[in-house]
Amino acid sequence: MVARHSAAPYDALLLVSFGGPEKPDDVVPFLQNVTRGKDIPVERLEEVGQHYYRFGGRSPINDLNRAFLAAIEEDFRGAGLDLPVYWGNRNWAPYLPEALRQMRDDGVRRALCLFTSAYSSYSGCRQYRENLADAVAEVGGGVPRLDRLRHYFNHPGFVEPMVDATLAALAELPAAQRNDAHILYVTHSIPHAMNDASGRGGPAAQTGSDRGGGAYVAQHVSVAAEITERVRQQTGHRFASELVYCSRSGPPSVPWLEPDVSDRIAELAKDGVPAVAVVPIGFTSDHMEVVYDLDTEARTAAEDAGIAFSRAATAGLDPRFVAMVRDLVLERAAVERTSEQGMPPSRPAVGSLQASWDVCPPGCCANPRGVRPALCGAD
Repeated sequence: MVARHSAAPYDALLLVSFGGPEKPDDVVPFLQNVTRGKDIPVERLEEVGQHYYRFGGRSPINDLNRAFLAAIEEDFRGAGLDLPVYWGNRNWAPYLPEALRQMRDDGVRRALCLFTSAYSSYSGCRQYRENLADAVAEVGGGVPRLDRLRHYFNHPGFVEPMVDATLAALAELPAAQRNDAHILYVTHSIPHAMNDASGRGGPAAQTGSDRGGGAYVAQHVSVAAEITERVRQQTGHRFASELVYCSRSGPPSVPWLEPDVSDRIAELAKDGVPAVAVVPIGFTSDHMEVVYDLDTEARTAAEDAGIAFSRAATAGLDPRFVAMVRDLVLERAAVERTSEQGMPPSRPAVGSLQASWDVCPPGCCANPRGVRPALCGAD
């Protein structure tokens, strides 16, 4: 009999993240990694890198992941869960092959992967899966089998901290303007085609579409609606709200999800809206898209437009978000043991969509440039 709080058959957790530069000399090499295969001139990368140079050439993301990893380890210890935690990045040190070599050398046989992206899309899931496949191929024999934890956009451990963060952001606005404020839920923009392919092949109840696809937007809309309703229950007031985007890139000829958060702030100001609360539901921590696109650009847009601005915290190190990782590990471990022990585990989810799948279905979040090997899925 396996203990109820056992992670068996898994013997490790791998935190999989994007990575970021840690000093000015890292910026262009990092951006070359991110844009590999797109033949972007160094001069253009230097221009893009100004965002990083503005913050001393150091992205916050690696320090945030170090703190998150330490918090997960402490939570595991407190719960009596004996599971080592490793960390590998897609685009900067510590790289995924480095993490896999260490896991292999430590005798890890089967590991779960936590992606620091909560939603379905090519760039937020399948590309991670492709990078895992690349890393396994590079390291070669003896690497552990890797499985992915499910998307957690609608897990209570993610949503509840965002509800409290939204309430706190609203409380920061001037009392006379607060009830007329708009809540702007922000996520990373992606091309329309990438959204259309996100979740394709999965059941309609999980993608938010009768024909598959569109999961990226559908998942964000569901989370935004859930937070708005919980804020109404707490405050007695239903705030106007909408989903907006940041960090658009790529040629103007390619349509991306809109509106941009800064553009929308300017439009709302013209319509007489006195204040905005910006809530970064698309991000799990205060990395560059948050500290630059929101804390710098969007805040400046609000100041220029003459309206009040507040920004909600990300889930970050909230104990509920950290504990969510343990819940997902134990849930997936129990799923793997179900054939031996019977009843499947509960799969907590809030809002209009079901808990997401453990194994990505065929065609899920297809690579727009063609098929590549990917782990943790049916194809």
